[in-house]
Amino acid sequence: MTAFNFTTSLEVRYSDLDAQGHLNHARYLSFMEQARFKYMMAVGLWADVHDFNAVGQIVAEATCSYKRPVLLGQVVEVAVRTSRLGNKSMEMEYRLTVDGVEAATGRTVQVAYDYAAGRSIIIPQGWREKIAMFEKVS
Repeated sequence: MTAFNFTTSLEVRYSDLDAQGHLNHARYLSFMEQARFKYMMAVGLWADVHDFNAVGQIVAEATCSYKRPVLLGQVVEVAVRTSRLGNKSMEMEYRLTVDGVEAATGRTVQVAYDYAAGRSIIIPQGWREKIAMFEKVS
């Protein structure tokens, strides 16, 4: 799987900046998080946006590789894809670009989680089917 079938645009705000006038390093992860939730809604994994426990995922790992600075007012295109489905976890990849130029890449590991029981669970078959359909994989 090499293509990204989902992209969303996020504008850099003043509050996103660091003391050097660049997008703060932690905000890259926030941009990935916002894109991830929009991706989940597009895929159909999170239908009721008022029920935060319905997401059924927790972040187990997050990484970001910074390629170039991002500045105030620029629009960051954040591409998201599910790159691997395991038994209880899934990996997601991110590509952040500004004007078609790569600014950062990232990766998260999400664990399927039952908030009521307080434990990880096997990824539901319905999720697998929706992700496979959205990502166009078999």
